[in-house]
Amino acid sequence: MSEIINRVTSSSIVSLNLEEIYPKEARVSFDLKTFLWQELILKEQDFRKALKEVDWESYRDKWVAVTCSADAIVPTWAFMLACTYLDPVAKGYAVGDLDSLEIMISEQVISGFDLESFRDRPVVIKGCSDFPIPLFAYGRMISALQPVARSLMFGEPCSTVPLFKKSKS
Repeated sequence: MSEIINRVTSSSIVSLNLEEIYPKEARVSFDLKTFLWQELILKEQDFRKALKEVDWESYRDKWVAVTCSADAIVPTWAFMLACTYLDPVAKGYAVGDLDSLEIMISEQVISGFDLESFRDRPVVIKGCSDFPIPLFAYGRMISALQPVARSLMFGEPCSTVPLFKKSKS
């Protein structure tokens, strides 16, 4: 009887699990709606005073989407002013909804990712995770890896879907 050899573990395939590099800190919204007079108008003096009274520590080490859920015209500077209070405490923030925040987080994580260990190697981007990874992150990872990897696959090393293979020329 011949010995069973695990060809996956002995291959040069590199497995990339986005869940291992993706931040898991809480995501919350900071909604300017609560600072509007009758949910319509932002009064600068009242807004500035109210921001000074916010418990900014409640945003410590969280990812924050600075948004306004009211159907009101809010000046750009109001979002920016809220960000100045979040900057010292939040893990990070983005002006927009929670989806915009996830795009910003994905971009930040992937643009800072060291790709050299994937150079000229077959790469499997794992698909199953316990933490929800946004679809945007998978697409962004392809754009980062395609110029350096020999091939890209999706799934698990034992069962993959081929995505890209560099031409031999």
